[in-house]
Amino acid sequence: MKRLLIAAIPLLFSAGCTTTQVISSGEMATVAPRLSVERFLQASNGRDLHGMASLFGTVDGAAIDTGGAFGCMFKRIGSWIGLGDRCTTLQEVELRMDAIAEILQHEDYTIVTDERVPGRVEPTTRVGVNMRIRGRDISDVPFLVVQTSKGRWLIEEIGLERITGV
Repeated sequence: MKRLLIAAIPLLFSAGCTTTQVISSGEMATVAPRLSVERFLQASNGRDLHGMASLFGTVDGAAIDTGGAFGCMFKRIGSWIGLGDRCTTLQEVELRMDAIAEILQHEDYTIVTDERVPGRVEPTTRVGVNMRIRGRDISDVPFLVVQTSKGRWLIEEIGLERITGV
């Protein structure tokens, strides 16, 4: 039994080093933000508003998680006395996602860059996407993708002005 334990110790240490090395290299860390952007773009082309809203949000969670009636009650009371924002309704989320989907309707896209955003408390990646929208090539549309406390990667911000020109 002692020999087995002694033989297993180097394996445990080498496994820990390998995991740290993979994470620090950044190769795997960039996959999740890219996948979130790809899934969001697919959902927008399919007008899957709920799919889009489950991939769009902040470090606090997805936009589709509007909160239950009880949680919303406390938010609403807090907003009355200046302690936060009121709850967003599902209808408001759907309207926002529909407007974004209208702008993002595309024929093709290519992810061209991804880089960590310095100075953010939560891990955030800027993913640059070249897009073909209504026959027009638009380069480097920025998607800011943030990691939630639960480990999910959500689109926090999209540089729609690159597409709309506004």
